Amino acid sequence: MSCSTSKCSRPFNFHVGMGIPLALMLLLLVNDPTRIDFAIANFFYSPETGFIGRHSWFLEDVLHDRAKQAVIAIGVLAILGFGLSLLPTKLKVWRRSLGYLVLALALSTSIVTPLKALTAVHCPWSLSEFGGSEIHTPLLSEREPTLKPGRCWPGGHASAGFSLIALYFFLRDRRPRAAAWALGLALGLGTVFSIGRMMQGAHFLSHNLWTLLFDWVICLATYRLVLYRPAVKPAGTDIPVSGAAQELVE
Repeated sequence: MSCSTSKCSRPFNFHVGMGIPLALMLLLLVNDPTRIDFAIANFFYSPETGFIGRHSWFLEDVLHDRAKQAVIAIGVLAILGFGLSLLPTKLKVWRRSLGYLVLALALSTSIVTPLKALTAVHCPWSLSEFGGSEIHTPLLSEREPTLKPGRCWPGGHASAGFSLIALYFFLRDRRPRAAAWALGLALGLGTVFSIGRMMQGAHFLSHNLWTLLFDWVICLATYRLVLYRPAVKPAGTDIPVSGAAQELVE
């Protein structure tokens, strides 16, 4: 296969990369995760005091508000970088990559609000089991009548962290080692943000898991469409490729 670093991408198995999260989504739809969600939520809840992080200054002001602002700043920097790449600057060679980053971040975060409005799933703190007044219903079930529809599925704050998976695909073909660190950062931040909101009673575990799966699929699909450039066989050659090697390239 013919490839130069600037003209083709490192091999990636999209069948596995896309198949696993889609299979997990199907599993979550077929098997209602309510029991697991409630078991974990009860770990953070006390009937006497409520959720242990509900009134935490650190969880609300630092881990939620300030952290979200930091992620927004990354998005703003990506937009500025893409704008500069349209000019005759050193960022010109990063134009397509920066365009991908802006698009992937925008799609990953923008789907949350419409899905919240569409599904009307309530937060744990709104449910009667946790001191609220609303009745819990599984994701695909019809909602109980209420004057205040829920806005808690998928996890919005988790998306602020997991959307940074886009940084991994942004870097993987040019800076593989930095890409690995970026992926660790995205998964780490998303997990910390998720746990923080679960401690506050704002989300169940499954809400945040859905967010992770959505963001991975969006970032991967956008990478495939915008950035991925597979190696091509030189014209006039007919070199046999083993099944394992072919699978890796695809």
